[in-house]
Amino acid sequence: MEKVKFNMEFSMKSVPIALLWTYLSTPNGLEYWFCDTVKQDGKHFTFGWSGSEQEATLVAMRSYNYVRFHWTDEKDKSYFELKIDVSELTDNINLVITDFSDPDELEESKDVWVNQVETLQRQLGCVAD
Repeated sequence: MEKVKFNMEFSMKSVPIALLWTYLSTPNGLEYWFCDTVKQDGKHFTFGWSGSEQEATLVAMRSYNYVRFHWTDEKDKSYFELKIDVSELTDNINLVITDFSDPDELEESKDVWVNQVETLQRQLGCVAD
């Protein structure tokens, strides 16, 4: 079954971009909200959750803008991306998540991201609207 691409957008209020970028692009930052442990060896990342690990390759990055990973066990071209978007109208900082999911697991995948980003928002002191 082919995976479906989805996007989610979260308000990060007025968090400084440099601070948010640290939480999206560094092993220490990702450990605060995305997973329990992160090991990095060049472009190879190992993410750990409660004793299980999943490996990913950093496939694209633009500093202070976005980071994109591909799970190494996935045979398709799916990825997950964490992007900082600044609203031109309001100057609000938004975190845009792009990910792929099996169609029958889409809502569960979205719920996981909501929970993880809520942890990030609490860590950065920006409560969701």
